[in-house]
Amino acid sequence: MGLARSPPDRPGGQRNLPLSGRGISPVSSVAGVIIGVDEAGRGPLAGPVVAAAVLLCPDGITGLNDSKKLSEKRRIHLEAEIKAKCRWAIGIVDVAEIDRINIFQATMLAMTRAVAALGIEGDAEILIDGNMTPQGRVEAWRWPARAIVGGDALEPSISAASIIAKQARDAMMIEACATFPGYGFSRHKGYGTAEHMEALDRLGPCPLHRQSFAPVRAQLELGL
Repeated sequence: MGLARSPPDRPGGQRNLPLSGRGISPVSSVAGVIIGVDEAGRGPLAGPVVAAAVLLCPDGITGLNDSKKLSEKRRIHLEAEIKAKCRWAIGIVDVAEIDRINIFQATMLAMTRAVAALGIEGDAEILIDGNMTPQGRVEAWRWPARAIVGGDALEPSISAASIIAKQARDAMMIEACATFPGYGFSRHKGYGTAEHMEALDRLGPCPLHRQSFAPVRAQLELGL
């Protein structure tokens, strides 16, 4: 089974997704700020990995939590509030880059791109969900960073980043469903669900699939 159809213009097919915003925050040069960072899409078999960086507004936002613990309705509400009030940005690493450098390095690179896109000048500490940071792993990373296991449920700025990252990636995968019909990307967002695996068996991989991931690689080998 070979790859079918042409890849979209943007990762996941999202052509007009804003990559950053400032909300009501006037900050352009700050000292001692804390920025939260989280990613979405490390585990799926298809689609980009997306990271978000958020500098929370001084007043904070009520109800923040790990995006996986929130209903879709609540995430949509919080996403709008975060974007209206806070400085935020996303970083995207597409499927080709994931396959070239591996998913771990791609995740670190997406985080680096997200923080760089914020355009913060001055001292800032970056709080990252998980147990590793891009510091020392991505050449372009230049900020003090601290990894916090479970940070997406503990640190409000990371919670906000997890919401922005998930909503951005979900939007990409929903749009990709029209470009690559039959796989159900709008429902499973590229994760290896039973529906997705059945479609992969039936249709073979499309350009949105990560060829470096074992289930996709196995399908490609079957088609040789």
